[in-house]
Amino acid sequence: MIDMAGIACCCPSALSSRSNLATSCFVVRTYQGRTLTGRRLNKRSLVIKAEVNFVNSEEANKLVAVEGYAVLDVRDRTQFERAHIKGCYHVPLFIENKDNDLGTIIKRTVHNNFSGLFFGLPFTKPNPEFVQSVKSQFSPESKLLLVCQEGLRSAGAANKLEEAGYQNIACITSGLQSVTPGTFESVGSTELQNAGKAGLVTIQGKISAVLGTVLICAYLFITFFPDQAEKLLQLAPAS
Repeated sequence: MIDMAGIACCCPSALSSRSNLATSCFVVRTYQGRTLTGRRLNKRSLVIKAEVNFVNSEEANKLVAVEGYAVLDVRDRTQFERAHIKGCYHVPLFIENKDNDLGTIIKRTVHNNFSGLFFGLPFTKPNPEFVQSVKSQFSPESKLLLVCQEGLRSAGAANKLEEAGYQNIACITSGLQSVTPGTFESVGSTELQNAGKAGLVTIQGKISAVLGTVLICAYLFITFFPDQAEKLLQLAPAS
């Protein structure tokens, strides 16, 4: 093992005696703790793969403000329009599925009557132009902070971009829903952490609050005015 200037090299003790089949590997550790791994094949080709850097919202803000990372929002159009980081780029990993074949129509109808109704989620499909759209705006050497609402789409997008040769990629763990208010300057009708909330779930809390208030009032009425409560119960029609 040789360790010089932050570069650690290791060679397998048992290599094939045929030089053209020999394989060696190396590990490069960066000052940020990310690890780059590579494999040399036939002493001619070299493939390097970088680990994605998962960070919290404060660390993400520092990557943008200090290290010059560009913010790439990979959410669908509806969530992006509700709230997004000011100055970010938008390339959705999934796009709205408007196909009109019978199978898609049935799936879209089921989706709209359940997930769409309760959570305000559009019926989507993978964006076939995702990688190409990113390439048209950023070189493989670009520093990119990928963001989505829950953290899953950004991780999926990072995997695609890694395969396309991008090596300086970071993602916010758990997505924008975990971002502390005020960490990023945002644009939209709501806060970044609430951009994923739509449909009936947005009024669920209000309904619960109303029902809770009614139950508390009923309890207090029965407690302090038991005679009046009994009379009201006697007047209530039997089921």
